[in-house]
Amino acid sequence: MATYVFFMSEDDHRGTRRAIEAAARKRGIEDPDRGTGPRVARVPESHVNDTFDVDGIETKRGESLLEATLAEVDGVSAASVTQRNGTVGVHHDRSVSRVELKEMLESCGLVVAPGDEAFASRRASQFASARVAVAVLFGLMVVTPYIGVMYPTRVEWLFYDPVTVAYLQSILESRVATHFFVNLAALSGIAFVVACGPMIRRAAAAATEGRVTNELAFVVGVCSVFGYSTLAAFTGFGGTVHYDLVAYAVAGVTVWRHVAADTAETPLQQAVAEADGESTGSIDPDAGEDPVALTDGGR
Repeated sequence: MATYVFFMSEDDHRGTRRAIEAAARKRGIEDPDRGTGPRVARVPESHVNDTFDVDGIETKRGESLLEATLAEVDGVSAASVTQRNGTVGVHHDRSVSRVELKEMLESCGLVVAPGDEAFASRRASQFASARVAVAVLFGLMVVTPYIGVMYPTRVEWLFYDPVTVAYLQSILESRVATHFFVNLAALSGIAFVVACGPMIRRAAAAATEGRVTNELAFVVGVCSVFGYSTLAAFTGFGGTVHYDLVAYAVAGVTVWRHVAADTAETPLQQAVAEADGESTGSIDPDAGEDPVALTDGGR
């Protein structure tokens, strides 16, 4: 187990930043100059790439130091560190194992997710981003016709003259309206099924188990509005078509849940917080600039 011992000044941040700096100093690495642009490295064809999900890279300086430190490891041809999403990519010779790289990252005070968990995390993040894109883009395609055609006939007293309102109303009463509403129904339905797919499955499971949840209430509400709008659009009972409300609800909830997931504490971050608590409990606040030892995986 590698142990790094160094003195702590008042301006130093606790945890990972100090461990990364210690690992860089051990290899004689000074602060890299990022003003000259990204680091360029030649990667041999025989080298392979490994990607790690990590927690603990807190600054751009730490990002640069970690890249420089990894690049100095024997058998490593290039390293790329992204502080924003906590990923580390390493191009290396086959003689360097993933386990060795993981131990190297942990010796810098980082918490490294297991390989299967890292893959699942990246895939879940990609699908979540895709659902947000579908909700927003399809929502815009639904709302735009409403702004141009539907809303003027509902609030004609605001901005539109009677002639324009009468013309738009005649369009909605013609056969063209059938194709118009078919497009709106298809777009809003696709947005709901794709963007809220996981929520729909959880709501169905809750309904099967006899539980009432917020997700179940949301799904039932959206389905009710969609069903009512479909009846109003394609039957003669004269109701108001509200596919726009479906689009607003889907886009709003999808974006809100995506933002909430980004700010929520992940299991990886919880492990980091626990490590912080353990290391905090072992530090005497009155010790001044006494040496602090960081071991593998500690923060």
